[in-house]
Amino acid sequence: MNSHALPTPLLSIIIPAYNYANVLQRAVDSVLTQASAEVELWVIDDGSTDTTPAVFAALSERYGERFQGVRQENSGLAFTRNRGVHLARGRFMLFLDADDELVVGVLPTLCGHLREHPDIDFWQAGHVAVLPDGRERQRPASALPRDPIKRLRDYLLDKKISLSNGACVFSRELLLRRPYPDYLRHSEDIPVFAYALAQEKIEVLDLLLTRVHKHSDSMRHNVGAMRKVGMALVDEVFSRLPAHLQSLKSAYRAQRYLSLFRACLLAGEYNDARAYYREALLTNWRVLLKWSYTRKAVRLCLGLRE
Repeated sequence: MNSHALPTPLLSIIIPAYNYANVLQRAVDSVLTQASAEVELWVIDDGSTDTTPAVFAALSERYGERFQGVRQENSGLAFTRNRGVHLARGRFMLFLDADDELVVGVLPTLCGHLREHPDIDFWQAGHVAVLPDGRERQRPASALPRDPIKRLRDYLLDKKISLSNGACVFSRELLLRRPYPDYLRHSEDIPVFAYALAQEKIEVLDLLLTRVHKHSDSMRHNVGAMRKVGMALVDEVFSRLPAHLQSLKSAYRAQRYLSLFRACLLAGEYNDARAYYREALLTNWRVLLKWSYTRKAVRLCLGLRE
């Protein structure tokens, strides 16, 4: 059959994969064992150096044309997600990390919501956090205020809204308007989430969508990537937001300094931590009111450790 004659899927699930050969089949099985014809799956191998090609071959043999896998040179997560959006044909997009999995039986319910509300730009659902020791914690979707500026404040500044890629569904059109910034190799999802929260047509799903497997990665492993991104993230977040939301930019700049302060502090890079806290204070003195950060800064200045 000519590919142009194929019906347009309702939902495209995109799995970026980099050196996750040991768990990739679990992620794919969690999709294809419950997916109807209105769901398509794309797996993009971002230049893995492990046995991912062999896993691709096994999945192709098991699922045939239902498994759509492509390989590329290592280009980073943002580039890979954007490529997935351009490959996929669905009206809606869900990004599933290669080490996570969909909750059993959730796709029919999700697709029912998507069919009933085809004009929504962004859906937020909950997830199940699977801890390294095997314990599980249910994380329902955060409440979303009606006012976009309140939503952005809750997400960027007050950390009242927690978002996980595997528990969010985007319209394809939204992701074409606001692609992931592929020059960022850390925090690349924050500008996309901020843009999504600024939209009028968003909904919360009372649904646990994904089992997110948590890892005990050290902050020391991530602080280098955070510092490379640095303050460029602030401009990127606000580059696509409308004028009435730009008033939050200064406060977010101070918050970004605080995030870098905390990352350096946890990584034992104390001189840089002091410098970032000083910049946060110079940017907005109200950071003093964020007691969890202020307490850490005072202890650092006194030579005490957390």
